[in-house]
Amino acid sequence: MTVSATSGSLKHLWKVCWRFQQTLLTSLQNLQPFVATIISGREQIQGATVTIDSVVFEPKHMHALLASQSLPPSLQRESSINVVGQQQVGALLEAALGDWVDFWFVPTPKPFVIYADHDEYTTFFANSKSNLNGVVEPLIKQGFKTVEYERSL
Repeated sequence: MTVSATSGSLKHLWKVCWRFQQTLLTSLQNLQPFVATIISGREQIQGATVTIDSVVFEPKHMHALLASQSLPPSLQRESSINVVGQQQVGALLEAALGDWVDFWFVPTPKPFVIYADHDEYTTFFANSKSNLNGVVEPLIKQGFKTVEYERSL
């Protein structure tokens, strides 16, 4: 796990034109199954980066995750946390979704990306309908709820 801050990283993420998107309610009561379904999609996720857009309240879960790796809890706008391995990816995504932060989640490989906000909306973006469906359909089958919401980029 590494932490860095790169000026302009958010601008780059917001500029990407994604052709397809779908928003789901972030299920805080069922966060572990929500995350497990996301990371067990069609392609094995080997790593990921979470880039912070804004911190609304102290990110206690993310700070605890950083502390478990002996890293300082210094998250701010444009902080990025990079992890390798499916278990660490799951732990990072679960911590980020469990806190009051707005963030981008970019997995490796990158068939989709996520923008999640503190209002408990998780938006999936992809450049093909099949890549979007590959992550969204399993979530819907598990009973997670979609919302009519289009995030403007």
